[in-house]
Amino acid sequence: MSEASSGRGPRPGVLAEQTWPALRDGHWPVALLPFGATEPHNTHLPYGTDTLLGAEVAARVAAHAIAHGTGVLALPPIPFGVNTTQLDLRFTINVMPTTQLILLRDIVKSLEPHGVRALVLLNAHGGNELRAVVRELQPETSMMLAIVNWWQTADVSVFREPGDHAGELETAAVMHVAPGLVVEDRSQWGDGAVNPSALEAVRKGWAWMPRRWTQLSADTGVGDPRSATETAGAQFMAQAVERISGFCAQLAVADPDALWKAG
Repeated sequence: MSEASSGRGPRPGVLAEQTWPALRDGHWPVALLPFGATEPHNTHLPYGTDTLLGAEVAARVAAHAIAHGTGVLALPPIPFGVNTTQLDLRFTINVMPTTQLILLRDIVKSLEPHGVRALVLLNAHGGNELRAVVRELQPETSMMLAIVNWWQTADVSVFREPGDHAGELETAAVMHVAPGLVVEDRSQWGDGAVNPSALEAVRKGWAWMPRRWTQLSADTGVGDPRSATETAGAQFMAQAVERISGFCAQLAVADPDALWKAG
C-alpha cells in the first residue's frame, strides 16, 4: 500500500499527489509516463495489473531518483493499452497505436515549456509497442524520448518461469505491491498454459502474427504463476527501480547531440 493511499502524505515526485507550490519552483528534467492496460490477467490478478505495476514502479523510481539528487516526475498512468487481440474477452479496453500517438503528442507539448529534457515511456503492457510512435514523434520535439519495458530491466533468474502475461513475474510483483488484489486460494489460479501456433514459421519465431487470446489461452494467462512469491517480487522490483532510476539520472544531464559516440 502506498503512503498516499494509507493517509501518510504524498509520495515524492508523484505528480497526481503534489500541490502546485511543491512543484512550482523545482527542477524536473525527467518525466516518467507509465503505459498500462485494462485486460484480464488469468483468474487471480486484477484487470488493472499492468497499470498498477507501471504506476508503482514510476513512483518508486521518482522517489529513488529524488533521494539521489535527480528531479524525476512520475506522471499519472495511462490505463488503456493496445489490446486488439483481446477484444472478445469481456471488458477489455482497447486503444489504437494511432490514439497513443495523438495523446503522447499532446502530453509532450504540455511538458516542453516546463524544463523537462527527457520523457521516459515506462511500459507495463506487451501490446504497447511504442517504438513506431516514438519514431514519428521524436522529430517534432527537442525532448529526448525513451522507452523502458519495466519487466525487462531486472534479473529474471529469481523466478522459476517468469511467464509472458499474468505469469510468475507479474504475480510476484502484485503480491509485493498489492497483495490484497491477488486471489488468495492458489487452487483457483489458472496454469497459464498456451496453445502453440498452427503455423511452423510462427512457432519457430521467424514469422509473427497477432495472437487471438481466446484461441491461445483457456484462462487468459501465459505462463504458470503458481511458484510466485512476494519475496521474489520485491527483489525483482527493487532491482528494476534502481536501474531505471540510474537511467533517468543519466538522461537528466545527457547531451541530446552526443547520445552515441565511437569506442
